[in-house]
Amino acid sequence: MIASGSWDPSQYHKFSDHRRRPAIELLARVPPVDDPGLVVDLGCGSGEITRLLAERWPEATVQGVDNSPDMLERARSGDGADGAGRIEWIEADIAAWSPPSPPGLVYANASLQWVDGHEALFPRLFRSLAAGGALAVQMPQSREARSHRLMHEVLASSSPGGTPIGSEPLRREIARRWVLHPEEYLDLLAADAARLDIWTTEYLQVLEGEDPVLEWVRGTGLRPILNGLAAPDLARFLDAYRQALRDTYPRRPDGTTLYPFSRLFIVAICA
Repeated sequence: MIASGSWDPSQYHKFSDHRRRPAIELLARVPPVDDPGLVVDLGCGSGEITRLLAERWPEATVQGVDNSPDMLERARSGDGADGAGRIEWIEADIAAWSPPSPPGLVYANASLQWVDGHEALFPRLFRSLAAGGALAVQMPQSREARSHRLMHEVLASSSPGGTPIGSEPLRREIARRWVLHPEEYLDLLAADAARLDIWTTEYLQVLEGEDPVLEWVRGTGLRPILNGLAAPDLARFLDAYRQALRDTYPRRPDGTTLYPFSRLFIVAICA
């Protein structure tokens, strides 16, 4: 995977209610874990959900792990509230991360799609758990969304003469399969799980503002392109992509824009 570059916390939080909802719904489906010992929020971002984890398990050691210094700085700025003062914020790459001791919960909301090699990653994370521990994961199923397919199409045709824009590695990154099919995760985890719950939910998101779908993807899926294109190519891409999104997701008479968005949830309990 090519470097995805820096995160913009302000951009990510423009649609904070929509982004927080699946995180809370995932947390609600985690069964009671008695004395989890260590609770880890992988890809904690700016720490809002990490604080909820600390509230739910007040006796546990809680770690928020992220590879973005900007996100972690925002997370640390909330220390002292909602139990955050006892959270350890760790800058690390999930692909190379390993826990200091077997966790009672590894929670990963909208983060593991950025990591390659799920066939090895998910069993490794699951095997790291303490007995009776839980792996709870939520990932966007955005690859087949029209907004993300348009990224591929515009990259392939935005240069003068309708030729591709950007580097071949960038185009491969945008086109890669970030998330496996649900049954593939079942096959990876079921043999060693005492309990396994996998489901998908499609949210019909009602967005407001000018070009809201573009603003949504700027905070997440568009980041490799924002960080990977030179300024002239980026301006050309954004002009074409903005118009394609307007055509695909037209504003309604009341000024809102409907944006269907599917997410995959996994809760696996270790025997």
